[in-house]
Amino acid sequence: MINFLHNFQPQAILWSGSFFDIRWYGLLMVTGISLAIISALLLAKAYGYKTETILDLSFWLIIGGLLGARVYEIFLEWPYYYQNTLSIFKIWQGGLAIHGAIIGGLISAWLFTHKNKLDFWFVTALVVPGLALGQAIGRFGNYFNQELFGLPTDKPWGIPIDPINRPLEYIGEKFFHPTFIYESFGSLIIFLILIAIHVIMLRKLKSGDFKKIYRHFFIRLTAIYLILYSLLRFFLEFIKVDQTPKLWGWRWPQIISLVIIFLAIPLFFKKNKHAEIER
Repeated sequence: MINFLHNFQPQAILWSGSFFDIRWYGLLMVTGISLAIISALLLAKAYGYKTETILDLSFWLIIGGLLGARVYEIFLEWPYYYQNTLSIFKIWQGGLAIHGAIIGGLISAWLFTHKNKLDFWFVTALVVPGLALGQAIGRFGNYFNQELFGLPTDKPWGIPIDPINRPLEYIGEKFFHPTFIYESFGSLIIFLILIAIHVIMLRKLKSGDFKKIYRHFFIRLTAIYLILYSLLRFFLEFIKVDQTPKLWGWRWPQIISLVIIFLAIPLFFKKNKHAEIER
């Protein structure tokens, strides 16, 4: 696979027709979202939770996540979108910020659970493993768009980038760090960790070791996702070369990642009473 990536020249369009194109970015986004929904449905079923509730929630999360991802990206790149207004609607070309998707998804989940009188933390604990899995798949869309790559490298796993997509200061370089792979593998590991925690809980419930489910377990599981992904993103930003706003010398995604970690650590240690979960 390393040799393949080192020599393969990715193209954004998978199939081109007379009236529309099928792009890798969109296909991978749909695949990631679909598998995320399936993951949440399987977990809900394992806990004896109503799967139709997860299906209803999925619509809210997709809309909220996509809207949040796009608004966040437009905010970061406002000078460009101000000059290219129509590009705001061209999401198939990329430009969806994952931090915005997380924020938009959390807001949507809170509105949905508040409206339907459901436990917010239980619902988010069902969703975050699939979110990590969806990120692992969706990141490959950046590969085919030749975006969000890292610094030049002479490592055998470096990926070729077309000159038109290279920053001017690296125009003479050809191979760059495939940060999309690093983040994809990291997100896959986070997915496996979260699923393993769920499996342990479900086994303890089935064996009778746990007579009831405590709310702080689901709070902690959600916090684990937020902390692990934010750490992953924080360190990857050191080798990325895409343009992004900076503050005090830090790239904006690093600042947001630190804010999320700062907020999630108290959540991890939060104690709460037994959650009565409607099934």
